[in-house]
Amino acid sequence: MGAGVNERRAGQPNQKKKRQRLYVKRPGGQFYNYRQWVGYGLLVFLLAAPFIKIGGNPFLMFNIVERKFSIFGNIFYPQDLHIFVFGMLIIMVCIVLFTAVFGRVWCGWTCPQTIFMELVFRRIEYWIEGDWTQQRKLDEGPNTDAKAWKKLLKHTIFLAISFVISNIFLAYIIGVDALFRIMTDPVEQHIGGFVSIVIFTLLFYGVFAYVREIVCTTICPYGRLQGVLLDEQSMTVAYNEKRGEPRGKLRKGETDGDNGDCIDCNLCVQVCPTGIDIRNGIQMECVSCTACIDACDAVMEKIDKPKRLIGFYTLGEIEGKGEFKRNKTRQVIYTAILVFLIGIFGYMIFSRSEIGGSLLRATGSTYQIRPDGTVSNLYTLELMNKSGHEIDFELVPEDPDLQLQLVNKIHKLTKDGSAKMSFFLIGKRENVQSYKTKVSVHVISEGKVVEKLKTTFIAPPGS
Repeated sequence: MGAGVNERRAGQPNQKKKRQRLYVKRPGGQFYNYRQWVGYGLLVFLLAAPFIKIGGNPFLMFNIVERKFSIFGNIFYPQDLHIFVFGMLIIMVCIVLFTAVFGRVWCGWTCPQTIFMELVFRRIEYWIEGDWTQQRKLDEGPNTDAKAWKKLLKHTIFLAISFVISNIFLAYIIGVDALFRIMTDPVEQHIGGFVSIVIFTLLFYGVFAYVREIVCTTICPYGRLQGVLLDEQSMTVAYNEKRGEPRGKLRKGETDGDNGDCIDCNLCVQVCPTGIDIRNGIQMECVSCTACIDACDAVMEKIDKPKRLIGFYTLGEIEGKGEFKRNKTRQVIYTAILVFLIGIFGYMIFSRSEIGGSLLRATGSTYQIRPDGTVSNLYTLELMNKSGHEIDFELVPEDPDLQLQLVNKIHKLTKDGSAKMSFFLIGKRENVQSYKTKVSVHVISEGKVVEKLKTTFIAPPGS
């Protein structure tokens, strides 16, 4: 690390193995303003999404414990695994597409860790303790009542926000209704939920108050993954070494002489939330937050130099491989694949049947020849209501020559309810053409077929 980086860390220089506190200068500029619009917009969505309901179902819920998920108000169960497979494919393509074209832009602009850290917790820290130099002086200074009150206020607010985040996180898992019961019922009725809230609160507090940039530089695997996905056509935040070197301080009344445009002010280092010097080349720790671009552009304006000494460049440009020519073919292919998968995913979500079911022949049973000469087969059926409301239904064989006789008569499914049924399919023996015949049973609700279940009907062929 350069001198600018060392100035931002507290502790003794000889304690290399011990992690030192990173102090980040308050950012500002055009990209930072854009990032605030994106970040606060996503923050509002993140906080509001679990409380929005469509048709009585949560807009988003991922109840791993009960294996029950809600996406856009549509309830999904383990039987809908194929839909989640496509959802994971879309996420993977998004990662490949955006990383290959724009580098680690997800981390700096849309990752919840970055949004909460940079736009919430660090801004509170600036408000209470001041900018980075004031924070360092406060930490290195004597223990006074003013220092104690500032630390107490900051960490109290951090804990309160972590508590809110913990509840929001839990709302995504168990739903707002279950969360409300945990908050309003006596604690002894929801010990598990109460303990979960406490654990998540302390976890989020630890991350945002102490762990901080370590999440991005060490814990999260995405930084290492991007090294595999980047190529010479990939855009990333980088320092224009050809234009900036050799560096040299610029004093009032002096010309830059043979020096490059970089005046070695270290502002790009001071605003970096992960503590790197962007001038040292492409680094895994860079999250493409563009804070260094804003800081450098402000300096370039003051010394009447062109902007974007630090900017979005391709690896090919950085390595001196000539002027960048964007490979539009790759972008078009990636985008086409992504649109195709999103289309299929949307179709699966909105065309999914309201009732899911599994139809099996009764275990250990075979056909039965009745006194009237007809043949019957016994089946077991399990139905699950995925409509989000109570639903009436009836079972009808697709083949009009077959009759359906219920053992236990059930014609209604409660909201999110299920039912296990048994029934006979009965057919005339003279209509049987082969020992095993493929048949279907329709589940009909409100005059339309909402599910089609396939099985086999066995009987000796008629004479």
